[in-house]
Amino acid sequence: MLWEVDVLPADGRPDRAAERLVEAAAHAGFTGLAVATARGFLIEGDALDEAAAQRIADGVFTDSVVELRRVGKVDCEHLASAPARMTAAAKLVQVLPKVGVMDPTAQSAEQAIADLGFAGSRVRTLRKYWVAGLDDSRLAELGRKLLANDAIEQFVIGPLGIEHLPSGAPYKFELKHVTLSGLDDDALMRLSKSQQLYLQLAEMQTIQRYFGDLNREPTDIELETIAQTWSEHCSHKTLAGRIAYRDENGERRFESMLKETIFAATKQLQAQWGADDWCVSVFKDNAGIVRFDETDNVCFKVETHNHPSALEPYGGANTGLGGVIRDTLGTGLGAKPIASTDVFCFAPPDTADDSLPQGVLAPRRVMNGVVEGVRDYGNRMGIPTVNGAICFDERYLGNPLVFCGNVGLIPHEMSFGKPQPNDLAVAIGGRTGRDGIHGATFSSAELTHESESLSGGAVQIGNAVEEKKVADVLLAARDRGLYNAVTDCGAGGFSSAIGEMGEEIGAEVWLEKAPLKYYGLSYTEIWISEAQERMVVSVSDDKWEELRQLCESEGVEATAIARFTPTGNLKLTYHGETVGELPMALLHNGRPPVVREATYTPPAVTPFEAPKRGDFTEDLHKILGSLNVASKEWVIRQYDHEVQSGSVVKPLVGIHSDGPGDAAIVRPKLTSRRGVVIGCGINPRYGDLDAYHMAASAIDEAMRNCVAVGADPSRIALLDNFCWGDCEKSQTLGSLVRAALACHDLAIALEAPFVSGKDSLNNEFSYFDASGAKQTIAIPPTLLISAMGQIDDVANAVTMDLKRAGSVLFVVGVTHNEMGGSHLGLVNDLTGGDVPKVDPAGAKQTFAALHAAIKQGLVLACHDASEGGLAVAFAEMAFAGGVAIEADLASAPLAGEYANDYDRMAAALFSESNTRFVCEVAEEDAERFMACLVAVPHALVGRTFDENGFRLKWNGVRVVESGLASLKEAWQAPLRMA
Repeated sequence: MLWEVDVLPADGRPDRAAERLVEAAAHAGFTGLAVATARGFLIEGDALDEAAAQRIADGVFTDSVVELRRVGKVDCEHLASAPARMTAAAKLVQVLPKVGVMDPTAQSAEQAIADLGFAGSRVRTLRKYWVAGLDDSRLAELGRKLLANDAIEQFVIGPLGIEHLPSGAPYKFELKHVTLSGLDDDALMRLSKSQQLYLQLAEMQTIQRYFGDLNREPTDIELETIAQTWSEHCSHKTLAGRIAYRDENGERRFESMLKETIFAATKQLQAQWGADDWCVSVFKDNAGIVRFDETDNVCFKVETHNHPSALEPYGGANTGLGGVIRDTLGTGLGAKPIASTDVFCFAPPDTADDSLPQGVLAPRRVMNGVVEGVRDYGNRMGIPTVNGAICFDERYLGNPLVFCGNVGLIPHEMSFGKPQPNDLAVAIGGRTGRDGIHGATFSSAELTHESESLSGGAVQIGNAVEEKKVADVLLAARDRGLYNAVTDCGAGGFSSAIGEMGEEIGAEVWLEKAPLKYYGLSYTEIWISEAQERMVVSVSDDKWEELRQLCESEGVEATAIARFTPTGNLKLTYHGETVGELPMALLHNGRPPVVREATYTPPAVTPFEAPKRGDFTEDLHKILGSLNVASKEWVIRQYDHEVQSGSVVKPLVGIHSDGPGDAAIVRPKLTSRRGVVIGCGINPRYGDLDAYHMAASAIDEAMRNCVAVGADPSRIALLDNFCWGDCEKSQTLGSLVRAALACHDLAIALEAPFVSGKDSLNNEFSYFDASGAKQTIAIPPTLLISAMGQIDDVANAVTMDLKRAGSVLFVVGVTHNEMGGSHLGLVNDLTGGDVPKVDPAGAKQTFAALHAAIKQGLVLACHDASEGGLAVAFAEMAFAGGVAIEADLASAPLAGEYANDYDRMAAALFSESNTRFVCEVAEEDAERFMACLVAVPHALVGRTFDENGFRLKWNGVRVVESGLASLKEAWQAPLRMA
């Protein structure tokens, strides 16, 4: 019998879902709507009568304090009728997951119903909307734009018209081969695209030759395995490949660009440090590991989940965070996740819906979905989200960027693992479904207006509750020594997890043993599915039964699906039939070397002409209200950054906990005062001027954020995340190489090793405009630098909010005439100027000197100067602390040549030069502070006052004057109700 339960807000309670829909609809051009909503559940079971359905409704689905429920047969008049609160005639729209899409809420509900005594019941969720004010065509348009995402959902206007929940049919085995012999180059590339392999011509030719030498065609699973392993996502073949690079300094050839730039810098530092090397494991595990204290190490990984988030923002971002948490769990023998980060790049949320190309979701919808996805996963896992950033640029319209990071704590002796010959490969956690199929290869291709329909299956659906269970049981098994190695089932699914673990041994896989979510999966779908919440561990036979019992006791499924056989081959079987067999050497070392051409010509520098005025108060308000500077409190407040009780410096600080903190500090061991410091740096605007200096500036920003809160600059590890456009274009690839060269140079100069990284290429969106012409939107070259520092004693931590009246204010660092890419230019529609550059030697000296002052307790508040320059830094410190200031920026260190005094004054206020800080110091400590800073440029420029005022001067003349409340409102208003 099929029953439906509707759960609605109780009488007198607000319908928040309806309110959000009305607001979003108005933004999308649907005005004058009246809406009511309900959460729906379809329940099917052979022994379920109406009394049982009502008991389930009350015991599982309804909070009787704030909700009411309705129970009946599907599509009955009672359930189709609008709630009493709807006074207008309304039409019903029902939204539910497509068949085969994972439904985590339904999964949890089935278990809860079984606990009530109704085992075997099946559940499917839906959302119901009663909408008044639209005709059928506009209602269908509303459904497509705001109610359902076609990648994973369907919407129905009116009754569902079903009598049973679809369950699928058992899979009928058929071994499939793919014909490669006889195909010319064009046919090979058509096959690569149609099968969603996204391999290059040389790679397809290599595969064709390999199987031609064997005198047979590949099976579908063999071809898919090679495609997953050789994908850009899994093998990083562009950054790690051969590149002939040419710029204004001449030509250079890389045999392996990453190894010769970023990796080389870390290896040089490790050799330089010798016995004092604090890097434990770099660029060879799921996360980079560094030494933390006498017993534990810390690891850090940041992943991207861009393409899935463009199609399905909630699911894409949700599983982006879930995936990077599994990276931490899959590092060494397993690290305990202690903190998460996120950085997002969106098109402006006020982008008009009628201007969107076909296939592009509205930026506002993308932003809301991404934030909710990260929020729900992190909060449900019980991991604090402590640091991040958001960038806005029109060029992220078709390709939003979603960076998710996770930090873990791992004992020294657990920091390495290795599978042993004849170990079992055991899958732990979630079941396998069709979600995420072709995810790895899909992320190697550009997006188009057809991607949603062609690649919707590449979007995974997350279940944080399941992953929490997996994390708990995995760490318990680790501490009992029940496995020899672990990795996560991420991109490529089992094909990558088992294929990589068995690279040096070989493996035989029994695909029919993998637990499935539903009927109908083929052997190939089982192998390449990227269904979430799955880990693979390497277990010796004598430990398998104990591990199985431990998992069973925690309600976590564990199944032996393979054995690491010392054959050097990967053998895939299905019910005893061999469906594929490949040498590990072909998979991991057989990809053909391709030499890519890369060129770079920096754009010509044109002068920046500052506004010729004597009052910049309005400019400061505009910059504070620009999207890249404005408060991200609306996002931050949705995250739990207190869970686990280790948060010391939160994302928001100040007297009202609403000022922009520079970096986060987390105490991973509550028995210790030692802390981990997490910061980041990103500024794509600089990449339009010079990718080298964009990268250098991001490194400087990430490090100075950490130093500003008290981190030791000699113990900061870096992570790189390159997100670029089509690197088959020589100029695009050239800008990427140039950024990597900056990473190499800055890492060595600042003695800050890179320990992990990730790239995401082909972030372009193509569509056809009204005239039929193809248009392509490429993201700006975007490099995120994440920094993980350490602080000896969290009692020495410093925040950016001013603390009291009567202090003196210092500027540390030199301001240059570097207005290129500045926010003063942005808000005034001005171009030109030099891009901010980094003086590496000066930066290293400045970081060390400021750290010494902070460690001695001489700094009351410290804030780095970044977007908007010193004027914004002073303003943020003042309104975060509720303390007035007066400062004369003509006293601050200033360098460079200027056409006139207006340019000089504008640079002093708004230049975004690197390696600068504003420090609040008690007047009695000023001399000691200056003694620490004697070797670096600094100046006393102002004081704090016990009044409501903000005054910046230039040679004694006020050029900015405002109340603190006005500045704060300008900063908070733009994204307050995003």
